[in-house]
Amino acid sequence: MKILKDILYKVAIESVTGSTEIDIHKIDFDSRKIEEKDVFVAIRGSLSDGHDYIEKAIQLGAVAVICDTLPESVEKGITYIQVKDTNTALAFMAANYFGNPSEKLKLVGVTGTNGKTTIASLLFQLFQKAGFKVGLLSTVKIMVDQTEYKATHTTPDSITINHYLNEMIEAGVTHCFMEVSSHGIHQKRTEALHFVGGVFTNLSHDHLDYHPTFAEYRDVKKSFFDSLPKTAFALSNIDDKNGTVMLQNTVARKFTYALKTYADFKATILESQLSGLLLKVNDNEVWVKLIGTFNAYNVLAIYGTAVELGMDSLEALRLLSDLESVSGRFQYIVSEGNITAIVDYAHTPDALDNVLKTIGDIRTKNEQLITVVGCGGNRDKTKRPIMAKIAIDLSDKAILTSDNPRNEDPEVILDEMEKGVEAHNYKKVLRITDRKQAIKTACQLAQPNDIILIAGKGHETYQEINGVRHHFDDMETVKEILEQLNK
Repeated sequence: MKILKDILYKVAIESVTGSTEIDIHKIDFDSRKIEEKDVFVAIRGSLSDGHDYIEKAIQLGAVAVICDTLPESVEKGITYIQVKDTNTALAFMAANYFGNPSEKLKLVGVTGTNGKTTIASLLFQLFQKAGFKVGLLSTVKIMVDQTEYKATHTTPDSITINHYLNEMIEAGVTHCFMEVSSHGIHQKRTEALHFVGGVFTNLSHDHLDYHPTFAEYRDVKKSFFDSLPKTAFALSNIDDKNGTVMLQNTVARKFTYALKTYADFKATILESQLSGLLLKVNDNEVWVKLIGTFNAYNVLAIYGTAVELGMDSLEALRLLSDLESVSGRFQYIVSEGNITAIVDYAHTPDALDNVLKTIGDIRTKNEQLITVVGCGGNRDKTKRPIMAKIAIDLSDKAILTSDNPRNEDPEVILDEMEKGVEAHNYKKVLRITDRKQAIKTACQLAQPNDIILIAGKGHETYQEINGVRHHFDDMETVKEILEQLNK
């Protein structure tokens, strides 16, 4: 049991009705999960407003309610705390409830449009190889040392974050690497967390279904760096035009990384092959098993973070050379018939452009490049024609298909993608709604030495159609089809 007064520390309170000297069991913002002696936090979401469920939460046993607007009538014996913003209140309350676990380990946040998962996951790998107990909060999974949990959001809610950070403390974890999304920052999920470092990857077209303008999207990312303490480090990619913007106003120690510009951590690509990259990082050469220019940036971010966390620079490079690629990030297989199939999570225009240009740099041009790509439903519609245009411009053939249509009609999504197809490219394009059939067609079209890129879903092992998730794994599917074709 906790005392309500104690978990309200640092919460900006506007009014109190009732006593704060009461025992509480747990905090929740989902009224359906409320039990006896719980605190209910009324959050205003995009689909529902928690204030509409205050009465239900009390009926289920809530003894305290946190809200930004008091209900018209208050119940006797219930404590009502009015706050300016319930998202922020939830963040501080969750941190207090679990004993502020982020202050007891070294927490590094990674933000940007692309590269967050790769950087956070490979930092987890690198520090494990260095002998540390490490935690990971990512799109792909949550790791508490050796124990894996399923991830549901890029940046989980405040209660979930603090719950797992507390689990990490109990498991003896010393370092945690966390993906920080613009949604998570905007919804105050990272408030009340103590970061020892922040990493900026890049900024490109994404999430404009959520953020009304690109400027707001950028400024939300920037606010993460603005909030870093002076004891933390801020590491930014200054080859990105927004890289220096992220460092403005932060009181954290500023560091930069780049391939094209003078920076604290600088790399030159000496060799680029399907098997990896030979890089000159500052004054030392290192071979890594990661592919493409975008991964050279990721390597620099990982290296810079490791050094700023106190790791010896040569030891960091040695460990970098041993890292394995992240699931669904430029994963590839070569079939018996010598067809290369690449699966990548590229689901933004910039990410797709990077992956296709990487393949273009590696290929001989004597083979076909066939790209299978779709766009998610109930997400930013403006990127759909752009994604299709990039796929067609940088491939010999493109097959437009379903990604996760969610609650949208997949045919409408494909209609919007096709708006990016210019007349002279019509012959290069196929439209196949069924994703498995699209992948099968790509495999049937491919000849020995050809390359197939399957973009958009990467590590995901499901396809969401009409709100229902069905098992679907791009890598599993393409392996199975290529094996059948080789029989």
